[in-house]
Amino acid sequence: MKNIKAYIAEAIGTFVLVFFACGVAALTGGSLVPTSLAFGFVIFAMAYSVGEISGCHINPAVSLGCLMTKRMSVKDFCGYIVGQLVGGIVGAIAVFGIMKMAGVTNVVGSVLPAEINYATAASNFVIGGDLTAGAIIASLLTEIVLTCVFVYVILNVTDGKNSAGKYAGVIIGVTLILVHLLGIGLTGTSVNPARSIATAVGNAIFGGKADALAQVWMFIVGPMAGAACAAVLYNVLHAKKVSE
Repeated sequence: MKNIKAYIAEAIGTFVLVFFACGVAALTGGSLVPTSLAFGFVIFAMAYSVGEISGCHINPAVSLGCLMTKRMSVKDFCGYIVGQLVGGIVGAIAVFGIMKMAGVTNVVGSVLPAEINYATAASNFVIGGDLTAGAIIASLLTEIVLTCVFVYVILNVTDGKNSAGKYAGVIIGVTLILVHLLGIGLTGTSVNPARSIATAVGNAIFGGKADALAQVWMFIVGPMAGAACAAVLYNVLHAKKVSE
């Protein structure tokens, strides 16, 4: 029962992340500061709401980092992923569906959620919609680096031996804000496959376009590779502490 509650908590947390943060991104046209703050604030709120139940991963990349550092079982990892995907997709359908029914437009005049580059996870490196080899490589490298830093911070501040304690949620939220401040101008920032899959599905349903679904693989591979790098880095640097 405890595990089921954790999976449900992950679904709720990811729903809130997509509904509010991606909703802000869509309504503001992916405006740098509001979007960055929205993602950080959601993490603040969820860390202190569902954190004690599931650890508030709400991101498959974070869950992979925890799996590779032996903080969770393969069974729980799979349960977390399912919860995150379900919550994220429901969140995207809810927020974009409401916007579609209301006929809301964003600051650049596009009917939501179509044409929202950030919310659909389409890379800003892609010029004119053409996926060049350079754009793909640049997008993957950006997502790998951003996610590596983000997950590495999480692994450290949530370590029982770390003194971050009750401030861990704040530190993680601030880190996510910083990640978005840089990443939005490059890839739009994913660092979270569940978020990207959810908004790509939402765009396909309500925007009538499958371009995001065609590109979303980059925002699965990049973040998961970045999380793996963070876990390896953490394991290497903390090997002595573990042996002690």
